[in-house]
Amino acid sequence: MKVQCSPFSQIPHTTRLFTDFLYDFPKVRQFYPRPPDFKQWFKDEVSMIGYDSTRRERVAGILDRQNRNFGVSRGTLENIARFRAGASVIVTGQQVGLFGGPLFSLFKAVSAVKLAAEASAAGIECVPIFWLATQDHDLEEVNNASLPGPDGALAKITAPSHGVTDAPVSTVKFGPEIEQVVQSALDLLGESEASEWLREAYRPGETLGSAFARLFARLFREWGVILLDAADPELSALTAPIYRAAIEKASDLDEALLTRGKELEAAGYHQQVKVTPSSTLLFTLKDGARVPVHRRANGSSHDFLIGQEKISETELLRRISAAPHEFSANVLLRPVKQDYLLPTLAYPGGAAEVAYFAQAGVVYQGLLGRITPVLPRFSATLVDPKAQRLLERYRLSLSDLFRGPEALRELLAERTLPPDLQAAFDKANASLESSFSAIRESLARLDVTLIDAANRAALKIQHQLEHLRASAGRAELRQSELLTRHAEQLSNSLYPNKSLQEREIAGIYFVSRYGLPLLEQLYKTLHVDCHDHQVISL
Repeated sequence: MKVQCSPFSQIPHTTRLFTDFLYDFPKVRQFYPRPPDFKQWFKDEVSMIGYDSTRRERVAGILDRQNRNFGVSRGTLENIARFRAGASVIVTGQQVGLFGGPLFSLFKAVSAVKLAAEASAAGIECVPIFWLATQDHDLEEVNNASLPGPDGALAKITAPSHGVTDAPVSTVKFGPEIEQVVQSALDLLGESEASEWLREAYRPGETLGSAFARLFARLFREWGVILLDAADPELSALTAPIYRAAIEKASDLDEALLTRGKELEAAGYHQQVKVTPSSTLLFTLKDGARVPVHRRANGSSHDFLIGQEKISETELLRRISAAPHEFSANVLLRPVKQDYLLPTLAYPGGAAEVAYFAQAGVVYQGLLGRITPVLPRFSATLVDPKAQRLLERYRLSLSDLFRGPEALRELLAERTLPPDLQAAFDKANASLESSFSAIRESLARLDVTLIDAANRAALKIQHQLEHLRASAGRAELRQSELLTRHAEQLSNSLYPNKSLQEREIAGIYFVSRYGLPLLEQLYKTLHVDCHDHQVISL
């Protein structure tokens, strides 16, 4: 693999909070417990993890049961045994997208494996865990996958669903129609080992969560990744103390979150989650749908609202104790719940998750007394041989694609102008610079105040020359369907829908084409001290 690094400061839509976290940590130190340099602090951090032995034993039993049901490898069961014996964990997680979700889901799992291996090699027993966000209810985000078609355009495949609107995805089961959905994917992917895994995982009766878990059990069987289904009722029972504390301390937590939001904005950063004075950190089920629990002032105390139903704090706490499986954490409480259930050394995540942690830190402090460090996950664009040939042919880099398909087509046209016309433009540019260099030297002897005017004149002439070159390129573009096709192929492959490839294209597409050796190569390529986006030629 050939690897080039592209700093996130050069990636469109990257937030200032994320780039400062990666490259200028002192600016964000007040929002995070550790810098992104894992090797500098993980040995110190492990001593700060407090984890009840009884809870460890119960969680180990749940993990063993879940993972055996998912059909995991012996390596995973051995890692569960290591967990039971006292190992810490590297946890990452993701919504359970159709067919394993976008490419970055694979990157997250590889990141967890790599970080756990780094810690273990240094004498800190550590295992990787992938948290399946099965309690989320945004079905439209997870019931589809995008795969490249024969012409390079992305085809969006959607799985029909039945059930209550806004129900947790763990409750949404596939019907017989999933077989045709899988076949539509296989028509694009072709037959491979990965195709068989899709057939085995995505079957009638499975849910988005269980199918995702069965597929990941296959993909990461050699790595011993432990899978955790967050919707498990036994885990919810263990989490009841955190749910209760989130309500008992709702006023203090909300005040701390509002203050943190103001601090972030005062420092020039954004709030990933907007918090209001009526916010709480919990969802609950109402008629099968997942709805937020709100807080409302009532004199010196507070009532709580579930939809239109008003209940007291005492009644809400009673319901949590009686049926904790009917409650779930919002995005700011979810990592705290995770690290109450697990002895987490670090969490590798993307830019949005790093932003969540800037806010969630006050929730960690209020409920656990320790803030789990967040780390940037592995991030990459995979360039197949066909795309690589086009990049080389037109002398392009990934950053050239960031301007969008229209600008890319014009750039390709400009770079395929007739050689004599190209040479004429280049000669004119060189002559312009040479002529104005002589003019500036003479003006400096005559009147130095005229040099700025000469520079402005040179820039205007150069701008007109470049405008003429671009016009010539557009004329060439109108005559060439091939350039249009190549621009579309590059955009769809490397920067689809004006987004990073890892966010748009399903990871199973690459595994289908290159097999499990691709994951092995990514594992070898990943360096935990590299925080850039990587461009990898396959």
